[in-house]
Amino acid sequence: MLFIDNRNIHDPSLNLALEEYALRHLPAEHDYLLFYVNEPSIIIGKNQNTAEEINRDYVERNGIHVVRRLSGGGAVYHDLGNLNFSFITRDDGASFHNYRKFTEPVIAALHKLGVAAELTGRNDIQVGERKISGNAQFATRGRMFTHGTLLFDSQMENVASALNVNPEKMKSKGVKSVRSRVANIKEFLAEPLSLEQFKAHLLASIFAGEAVSQYELTDADWEAVRQLADTRYRTWEWNYGISPAFNVQHTKRLAAGTFDIRLLVESGIIREAAVYGDFFGQRDASEFMDKLIGVRFETQAIAEVLRQSELQVYFGPVTTEEWLDLLMG
Repeated sequence: MLFIDNRNIHDPSLNLALEEYALRHLPAEHDYLLFYVNEPSIIIGKNQNTAEEINRDYVERNGIHVVRRLSGGGAVYHDLGNLNFSFITRDDGASFHNYRKFTEPVIAALHKLGVAAELTGRNDIQVGERKISGNAQFATRGRMFTHGTLLFDSQMENVASALNVNPEKMKSKGVKSVRSRVANIKEFLAEPLSLEQFKAHLLASIFAGEAVSQYELTDADWEAVRQLADTRYRTWEWNYGISPAFNVQHTKRLAAGTFDIRLLVESGIIREAAVYGDFFGQRDASEFMDKLIGVRFETQAIAEVLRQSELQVYFGPVTTEEWLDLLMG
């Protein structure tokens, strides 16, 4: 594994562009590890409706970046007290959805500091009932990354104020608020550490005390990263996008995540279709939703589309029956 030095850049658009560039363009015979710390930002999941995930007034008043990432899952708040890690590896066909494989080295490093962390639920690292890390994945053309947050010394009041959390999601977690559910790692340390010291500890632990080999990015690499940041991660189209008109909306929390279906139905025919949520899929959800366009809005016609589709590659562990109920309400 090779470590990628991001030059202490705190710009979320550049850091997400660097992660994508490494995934798509660095030599595929190596695995890579990337750390980055972002300025105050909301990082939106690939499948989410940005306008409904953020507290726009608070975000604009406080100059918080809003950037969409490639991976699924829910919106998260980043600031200078949050360390992000990304394992960029080969997609071997068995690692997508296997969060334990990639979080174990991080959890082991936390244990060495006396932090009783464990992987819980779909993709969280918790200490007791409190979340200190959320993780997500993205795969394309035989490569994938698994990335996660590590709340070390984040401003928790901003976490709660910047995000609009779906009440169904909080209800499913059995807690009353974001504040009561999340925690900073520094709360559990026996001895105080700075974020830089914590990062150095994590790096040394992951490399098992051996010399940390680095991949040296060239000037051409950095220019390509900057261009990707400008053409994707700084654009309104990517970060917000245009929500389709709709006259049918069904929202439901399933084991695979929260799903928010939007349909425009005219004369009994589906004319537009979109899905938002914090689910994880290996392929773009819009590919499936496009299959619904032109289909009659009736149980038999929609059930036939569902039977002919691999729902799990788009939405994770869902069933045909669940999706039929979701679409038809």
